[in-house]
Amino acid sequence: MEEELNYVSVTFNSNGISLRENTTNSEVIYDEVKTGEKACPVVTENQKAARLCSPLTLAMALLGSTCLILVSAITAVSFHFLYELRRQNMALTEQNLRLWTEKAALKKQTEDLTRDRDQLSWTIGVIMEYDNFPVKELCPQKECKPCLDGWLLFQSSCYLFTDDESSWRWKNWETSRDRCKEKNADLVVIGSQEEQEFISNHTKNYDAKNGYWIGLSKNTNDVWMWVDGSDVTEMYWVKESDPSRLSCAISNPSERPLANWDKVSCSMKNQWICETRALIRSDSEPVTGSNSTV
Repeated sequence: MEEELNYVSVTFNSNGISLRENTTNSEVIYDEVKTGEKACPVVTENQKAARLCSPLTLAMALLGSTCLILVSAITAVSFHFLYELRRQNMALTEQNLRLWTEKAALKKQTEDLTRDRDQLSWTIGVIMEYDNFPVKELCPQKECKPCLDGWLLFQSSCYLFTDDESSWRWKNWETSRDRCKEKNADLVVIGSQEEQEFISNHTKNYDAKNGYWIGLSKNTNDVWMWVDGSDVTEMYWVKESDPSRLSCAISNPSERPLANWDKVSCSMKNQWICETRALIRSDSEPVTGSNSTV
């Protein structure tokens, strides 16, 4: 819209001369006045500052929004990463548990196979000691047992305690050993306190001076040795005897269980105790006091 301009003519008199009279010399001054125009708005300092800050505020708002978006994205990525990490850890835990279970099962299987192998090797070794293995007696109905009937099992050995009150059936040390060998055994070798207690618990006092022959005697060097050639490590003597003529040992049931070995003459007549390896080895007890038949 074009602005409307109004012009006002102003005439000044000079020296009383009428302007009408001297129009040519008169000076006409025109002042251009603009009317009807809107008033200019007054701008304060705060508004100026606000106008100047508006772009900065917008930029900061955009920057804040961008940061918020970035934080949200980072948070989402972090949660996703943590979720994936947890899922992978759970998968690894399950895998490790499965591997541990398989390892434990494999270990048990290996132990079982090792035990079966050792058991089989033991049984084969016992069988090889026989000239004529008593299959029907030890393995009736194709199921083997550790000892023959009448023998007692202790740990991995079988023991035979003679029980004959007739003195004429008692034997000297050497003959008693021969009787044991006929049964693929030998006189007992005592190698531990547990075995000593087992022997003492299964012997009975049948005569005050007599006892049961054990596989202990002096060798040619006048040294006490077991029939399997091992040294005497466990000693349960009753008392010291004359070493010059007493060269064999008995277990005397009339004495204390842990002090009943008595030194006697090898020609003395007594009952005896035979020992042989069990056909089936005991897994729960160590093998002690076992002797191989010569």
